[in-house]
Amino acid sequence: MVKRLNFLDLDFFTVLESILNVSSRRNESIEKKVFSIIENIKEHGDSALIEYNKKFDNCYFSAKEMLVSKNEIENAKKNVSKKVISALKSAKDRITSYHESQLPKDDFYYDDKGIGLGHRWTSISSVGIYVPGGMAVYPSSVLMNSVPAKVANVERLVMVVPAPNGYVDPVILACADIVGIEEIYKIGGAQAIAALAYGTESIKPVDKIVGPGNSYVATAKKIVFGKVGIDAFAGPSEILVVADSFSNPEWIAIDLLSQSEHDPEARSILICESNEFANNVEEKIVYFLEKLSRADIAKKSWENNGLIIVAKEINNVGPIIDKIAPEHLQLSIENPKDLLENFKNAGSIFLGRNSPEALGDYIAGPNHVLPTSGTSRFASGLTVLDFLKRSSLIESTNNSLRALSQDALTIAECEGLTAHALSISIRLENK
Repeated sequence: MVKRLNFLDLDFFTVLESILNVSSRRNESIEKKVFSIIENIKEHGDSALIEYNKKFDNCYFSAKEMLVSKNEIENAKKNVSKKVISALKSAKDRITSYHESQLPKDDFYYDDKGIGLGHRWTSISSVGIYVPGGMAVYPSSVLMNSVPAKVANVERLVMVVPAPNGYVDPVILACADIVGIEEIYKIGGAQAIAALAYGTESIKPVDKIVGPGNSYVATAKKIVFGKVGIDAFAGPSEILVVADSFSNPEWIAIDLLSQSEHDPEARSILICESNEFANNVEEKIVYFLEKLSRADIAKKSWENNGLIIVAKEINNVGPIIDKIAPEHLQLSIENPKDLLENFKNAGSIFLGRNSPEALGDYIAGPNHVLPTSGTSRFASGLTVLDFLKRSSLIESTNNSLRALSQDALTIAECEGLTAHALSISIRLENK
């Protein structure tokens, strides 16, 4: 049976924290390998990329062939059904509409001293998007990472995707075409992140890198952060489902498995009101595991990382939610909005029994790139703002400068910065 905790146990939070901390340990072996890969790309550029493609993906592209051609995109589109194309376009339109509502406005005003103050927003010039291409095909990752960048008016979008045995799934290329991504490279892993960050003979560097990947990709993004921006230090996917006794155990079971099937390291947690309900859910999980195409992955994830918490008073689980700070939070209870006042930490919140997390993964509209590993304590999901920069604006006349000068000079002198003080006072001297 999967691990089970009772909220009434005196050591509940101590045990919970020990469980949550297991997946957050550093892997120094991976860090060392990734650092070596990055240094090799920095030094040898395209030739290193070609060798890593051979070594890790068994594909033999020249530097020129790494770039996806227009013919490859057109051929890919012919091999994707009209039904899939239509669904992807529908998702793109919904994601676009939601993210357009996030666009901020420039502002400028004059305060009571006559100082002009405000800010303006400008887009990041270039963004690299990493799309996984190993264990599964994720066109939704193409949409979620590129659409808000397009809405923000990013000038250059570059997509990288692994090509195992030289093959990129046509749906990925078709989806990129739907969004309008024209620069696509058949490279993956830490080497792709390094190429985006530092550039090679064939690939110009970008200003920011977004998109999910395995532990090597995530580690590479950590290492290059500072040279470029990144979206987040992402860990394995996770879901916390809060269910009362009126919920359908079958629905809850498959909701939990919807995250478990992502990755053996994914984590699914259930909070429910009784051991009886927990037992029913576990029975349904066993039933569904026999029917999933990725049953081996889901089973390993559930057995190793799954957790059930029994809390008799479902309205009192706010502190548990805040402690876990889940990437996805599904409130499968009566009056879910009433519970919102009791916690702060969650990446994306699904309200009610008919709001499965999978809806948010694909078509609802909000972004599915979310803070993992408890980072929703201080971070948010990907938005248009992640592809924009805000510059403050300050305008002063001689009169408004004079009105603020004494306090500014006092602070400058306090800090011992003579030039700072002089740069103000020199403008106030009588000619």
